[in-house]
Amino acid sequence: MTQQPVLGVEVKDELLRAAEVALTRCLRVKPGESVLIITDEPLRRIGVHLWVKARELGAEAIYVEMIARKVHGEEPPKPVAEAMKAADVVIAPTSKSLTHTVARKEAAERGARVATMPGVTEDIFVRTMSVDYELVQRLTEAVAKVLDEGREVRVVTSLGTDLTFSIEGRKARRSTGVLVNPGDWGNLPSGEAYIAPVEGTANGVVVVDGSMAGVGVLTQPIKILFKDGIATQIEGGLEAAKLNELLSKYGVEARNLGEFGVGTNPGARISGVVLEDEKVLGTIHIALGSNFDFGGRVKAPVHLDGVVTKPTVYVDGSLLMKDGVLQISI
Repeated sequence: MTQQPVLGVEVKDELLRAAEVALTRCLRVKPGESVLIITDEPLRRIGVHLWVKARELGAEAIYVEMIARKVHGEEPPKPVAEAMKAADVVIAPTSKSLTHTVARKEAAERGARVATMPGVTEDIFVRTMSVDYELVQRLTEAVAKVLDEGREVRVVTSLGTDLTFSIEGRKARRSTGVLVNPGDWGNLPSGEAYIAPVEGTANGVVVVDGSMAGVGVLTQPIKILFKDGIATQIEGGLEAAKLNELLSKYGVEARNLGEFGVGTNPGARISGVVLEDEKVLGTIHIALGSNFDFGGRVKAPVHLDGVVTKPTVYVDGSLLMKDGVLQISI
């Protein structure tokens, strides 16, 4: 079926099918609901397809295109933030992530179901919307339960990672891709269980060898040394220098160990797009910066994820993952 271009965008059936899965299977959009699509010029094509499909589903579909943010975690313009709080459903395919922003937090607190899709490409959108999300949900719940009940995490790898931190008293977030209740929020595509480490407790070394937000797929590992919760040294090649440059614009809070996450999506692969990379089954990721919106205490203007492949993870001394293979049953 051929459709006329919408807002100058050629409408493609495969993108409409992916949009339909996102809207119906993941967000359960109902006729008459207000659905706010927030995008920017680089991701306009995906934003338009979501708007077209939301309109076809009988929603009050609203399309907003803003100027692309400079870094992940930067707040959207105030009029966009206000619109988010008034919508039933918010979907944000944007170049930089709105996940860890005050705007997203306040929208969810007002009851909006919020799906953020930072950096999503057409290939990722089509491919990852065909995953068995029931399997993703089971894996995510199983990992999150272990983290909920845990007190201390240790991560080691053959490349030199050896990091320990506390998660005592913290609860894990489940990013399952199923966002059906008022206030539910998360990424699409989904597939991770993540938690905010207790501030000031992280000590040791992480060797990020998969990808790094703001940098992309790595050609050389980035070695990050943590002392009392803060990344005090970042070493490696040109990509480590780029990360140092990114962080140099901000204060010490941007170097906080803000997140520990475990990927649970069997269809995801490391592509250089953090949205997908952090969901890859068999990996873990850490993030530098903000975590106030999922159980932590740090408000920073950035949130940068780094993916570690083939990790071994202990929670309170028991194996959760060995060389990238989950040691739990579902």
